[in-house]
Amino acid sequence: MKHWIEAARLRTLPLSVSGILVGSFYALAKPTEQELTPTNVFSWKIFGLLLLTTIGLQVLSNFANDYGDGVKGTDNENRIGPKRAIQSGAISPKAMKNAIIITAFITFLLAVLLIYTAFHFKYFYYSLFFLALGIIAIASAIQYTVGTGAYGYKGYGDVFVFVFFGLVSNYGSYFMFSKEFDWILLLPSTAIGFLCVGVLNLNNMRDEESDRKAGKNTIVVKIGGAKAKQYHYFLLITAMILLLFFGFLQNFAIDQYLYVIVFLPIISHILRVKRNVNPAELDPELKRLAISTFMVSLLLSLCLIYFISDVIV
Repeated sequence: MKHWIEAARLRTLPLSVSGILVGSFYALAKPTEQELTPTNVFSWKIFGLLLLTTIGLQVLSNFANDYGDGVKGTDNENRIGPKRAIQSGAISPKAMKNAIIITAFITFLLAVLLIYTAFHFKYFYYSLFFLALGIIAIASAIQYTVGTGAYGYKGYGDVFVFVFFGLVSNYGSYFMFSKEFDWILLLPSTAIGFLCVGVLNLNNMRDEESDRKAGKNTIVVKIGGAKAKQYHYFLLITAMILLLFFGFLQNFAIDQYLYVIVFLPIISHILRVKRNVNPAELDPELKRLAISTFMVSLLLSLCLIYFISDVIV
């Protein structure tokens, strides 16, 4: 059980739900055209299923990543980070493959239940769209490192993380409550997507040399460590600017900018990355940036519902 928990990489789970928090609590805070009050559009059942489905996808991705990099030999003695389950021999490739199948099946069932709870039979075409999106998300989580066409080995992992952890996570969760789009959510969606890509980019900067030797052509391998740092600064600084602009457009009161306090550890992280010359020392920064992303999302979500706190009882 200990090895399976380690393979699930629990420290990645808060990061995966960051977008869900903002999209969901924006729905709680904002009345829609169809409803008169904010609380009419929000459902704790939908919120709970969103969290479970997202966590299922993240665990599935972690299992698949362990399996794909393990059988390809990418996780080897040259890797700087902690040893993975297959790499260390704690879990066999066959057992991990079975776990991937079981996790994918459970996640699919959760997604179907989520879609039915959100749309029932009233919004049939919405249900079909989100069902297709769910299947694509499951397939993408697996194919990141698994198979000959693994897109993580071609430098497209950043695109997957931005789309699913940013746009789909925020917009998708909000739409499940409201049945409508709101263009202003593009700001926090892009910001959280950039922060999540920043975590992946940091991971790839740490593993640049081992990935290059293993033929895993991440963006860092393609552009080199120096330019990867510039890319990292762009992702994180742009994210902070977008979150500030979102608060401005939402006419936040001064005390609703509480989430800005998390910018301090993010800025401190940027400075440490700038000074870094040893990739091994980037490993602790992964946890710091992931926690910072989760905290800024959580505080922003709480700030969104600041004026309707009486509904959360």
